[in-house]
Amino acid sequence: MDTQIFNKVDGETPPATNDKTERIPDLSSINAKDEPIKINDSDDKPKVKKSKKKKALKKDSASSFITELFDWASSFIFALVLVILTLTFCIRLVDVDGDSMLQTLQDKNKLIVTGLNYEPQVGDIVVISHGSSLDKTLVKRVIAVSGQTVDINSETGDVMVDGIVIKEDYINGKTTTTGDVTFPIEVTENTVFVLGDNRPISKDSRFSEVGLIDNDAIIGKVQLRIFPFDEIGKVD
Repeated sequence: MDTQIFNKVDGETPPATNDKTERIPDLSSINAKDEPIKINDSDDKPKVKKSKKKKALKKDSASSFITELFDWASSFIFALVLVILTLTFCIRLVDVDGDSMLQTLQDKNKLIVTGLNYEPQVGDIVVISHGSSLDKTLVKRVIAVSGQTVDINSETGDVMVDGIVIKEDYINGKTTTTGDVTFPIEVTENTVFVLGDNRPISKDSRFSEVGLIDNDAIIGKVQLRIFPFDEIGKVD
């Protein structure tokens, strides 16, 4: 009995199999071409994408700014051209020179005048080009148009159009001066008869140096007074 136990202890023990050692891969066979082992660093990729995204955003922002700047410049140029055309053909700024339109208008008033496709009407305040016979631009009121007849009673100061005394609440002084024109006078085709509201001093169609005004000599109708600022408003 004792001998058997001794033999088991003293006998050769079969070598133990090291399973862990056998499972270690051969690195030389895996990386036979001596290529560097690539490490998948997940933190690097987002950084690259973020950098590219920033560059794309900067590029889009610059492109958007240039487009916006171009649109703004185009709009500004268009508006400027429109203003120039409007001021040239539709709207004009005119200064009153003298006191012939008191009390309606005063000397140095600044007026907005419209003239595109304008046809003179009785009662309109108009701006008349100096033309060949006048030495300066005039601002007067239309009293009669083509085909009408004007007469003035120098004793009563009444102005009559086609035999009817017209109501003139706007005048400054009666029309007692008839000038050197013979009345009654018929307004010829494409002309108008004009008077200033300040009748005692106004040089107008009562005088041959002004006479009847060709429609083509009328720059336009006075619409607004824009100076002085405390009198800004429509002109009647």
